[in-house]
Amino acid sequence: MKNNLIIAGVPRAGKSTVSHLLSRRYGYQHVSMDSIIAGFEKCFPETGVNTYQGLSSLDTLRVISGKMAPFVRAMLESGEYDEFAPGMVLDMYQLLPEDYDRYIRGANCGIAYFITSDVTPEERFLIQKKYDTEKDYTFYKPDDELREGAKYIVEQSILMKAQCEKYGLPCYETARERESAIRQFLRDFRFK
Repeated sequence: MKNNLIIAGVPRAGKSTVSHLLSRRYGYQHVSMDSIIAGFEKCFPETGVNTYQGLSSLDTLRVISGKMAPFVRAMLESGEYDEFAPGMVLDMYQLLPEDYDRYIRGANCGIAYFITSDVTPEERFLIQKKYDTEKDYTFYKPDDELREGAKYIVEQSILMKAQCEKYGLPCYETARERESAIRQFLRDFRFK
């Protein structure tokens, strides 16, 4: 079993839920890469890590993924978490499978993607409404903004799914049977 794991994919697909489960059940240290990316956006704008840079949804995802993947590799190579068994579970939205393959594959790290590609944007909006809590930043956003975001999330999920197939990475569709997909991941995880 790899010492570190990345749980990647789109918002409200179960990434944080799975990461917290792995932390509680197996002792992984949970690291929210989304919080780290937010810190980059606010404190280091010169890096070009910016969710709201005026690009299309997919281009923004590609830019941030391409910048953060080498950063994640550097985190893994620091050895900081190698002394712990298990190490860390990184919960990360903006990491494309192609960048995992290019920059991270081969490090002491496994990965699994959680997506919602098998829905319409309106169904995706309803999923977000179902799973959003007061702790989520999207909980307070207006419905029209969430509906717009739902289109992007479906689009990004379709891209991630295609890339997971291309690079042979595990991918779990959580749009319709979220709890079942998470149980399947946990069964698969035990045997790695």
